[in-house]
Amino acid sequence: MEDAEKGFQQHPDSVPEVGEDAVTSVVPSPPPPAMTEEERQELQEELVKVEDEIRTLTQVLAAKEKELADIKRKMGITPLNELKQNITKTWQEVTTSTAYKRTSETLSQAGLKATAAFSNVGSAISRKLEDVRNAPTFKSFEEKVETLKTKMTPAASTSDPGDQEPSSQTTESLLSQPEDLPTQETLMH
Repeated sequence: MEDAEKGFQQHPDSVPEVGEDAVTSVVPSPPPPAMTEEERQELQEELVKVEDEIRTLTQVLAAKEKELADIKRKMGITPLNELKQNITKTWQEVTTSTAYKRTSETLSQAGLKATAAFSNVGSAISRKLEDVRNAPTFKSFEEKVETLKTKMTPAASTSDPGDQEPSSQTTESLLSQPEDLPTQETLMH
C-alpha cells in the first residue's frame, strides 16, 4: 500500500478542478511533503468543506440569475432590448474613440480632395470641349453640315416635286474637302 501511495505522490494523475490555474495543470507539481495521517485527514475534511461551499455558491448564483431574469421580465426588459442597448452603448464607445475620430477626419478630407479633383477634371473637359467647338475647323464643319441639311430637306412648294432642279452640289462634294474637316489632332488640341 505504501508503494501505491508513493507512486501517487510522485506521479499525480488528478484531473484539475474547474477554475484551477492553467499553468499549474500543465507544469507538474512537486511531490507533496510527507505528512501524517492526521494532517491528511484534516486536509481531506477541508477539501470536502470547500467543495460544499462551491456547490452552495453555484446554487445561490443560479437562484440569483433566475431572480434577475424574473425582475427583468416584469420590467419588460427582453433579451432583444438588452442587445439593442449593448449595441447602442458599444457604438457610442466606438464613435467617441480617438481612432474612430482620426479615421473619420481622414476619410472626410480624402472625400473633399476627391470632390475637388473630379470638379477640376470636369472643368478641364468642359473647357476643352468649348475650345473644340470654337475652333475654326469645327465651325467650318458645322456650317457644311448645316448647308447639307438645308439642301437635303425638301422645301415646301406648290409645284410638282419632279420639277425641282437637282442640287448643284452633291453630298459627296460637300464632304470631300478634308482640309476643312476636323481631325483627331485638331479635336485634341
